Amino acid sequence: MELIPGVHQVDGVVGNCYIIIGDGLILIDTGLPNKTQKILDYLKNTLDCIPSDIETIILTHYHLDHSGNAYELWDSSGAKIAIHADDAGYISGEVPMPGPGGIWGLIYSIFKIFFKFKPVQPDILLHDNDKIAGMTCIHTPGHTPGSICLYDPKFDILFVGDTIRNIDGHLEAPPAKFSRNMDQVKQSIQKIAKLDFNIMLSGHGTPVMRDASIKVREFSESLK
Repeated sequence: MELIPGVHQVDGVVGNCYIIIGDGLILIDTGLPNKTQKILDYLKNTLDCIPSDIETIILTHYHLDHSGNAYELWDSSGAKIAIHADDAGYISGEVPMPGPGGIWGLIYSIFKIFFKFKPVQPDILLHDNDKIAGMTCIHTPGHTPGSICLYDPKFDILFVGDTIRNIDGHLEAPPAKFSRNMDQVKQSIQKIAKLDFNIMLSGHGTPVMRDASIKVREFSESLK
């Protein structure tokens, strides 16, 4: 669906996948494995585009519900893949993706059997304050070591990945069982609370389409 002119969200891929239309297409996150065709169908049927129109695929972090179709989309489009340097080893296959502990670890092991992930070598290693596709990369570790947000001044949007979720109209931190360091998560939320942006698009949940930075500041204060 079109959120605002030039910015689209692909439904039904679990982790939210966003498409920015410019000189070329920019994809932010790619959803769970086995969802490639849904994304390509959206390009063809809604945007009248072909895979090679994708210029860059930016991953907000390495988790499978965000990086799951990166290889297939890279293979079909020739796009460059960008991810923060601290998460790069996980999608290249050089570092094993850790699962959660306890019962969730068992569920994760079974999950990986049905949702195969193909490693892919990133082309661009991002760092804090780097510029990419007209956006600023903001390093927000905690959920994963290399979690990032992306600020797009053209649309006044902050793409927050899983650093913040908007669930049923309420902002939430990511679940602790799926996050590496919750103290860092809180610090990262406080970091982006200092920014000004109108729209917030998260990796899960619904968009915040107005006065988003005010809501984030209020949420950040509640975490202290």
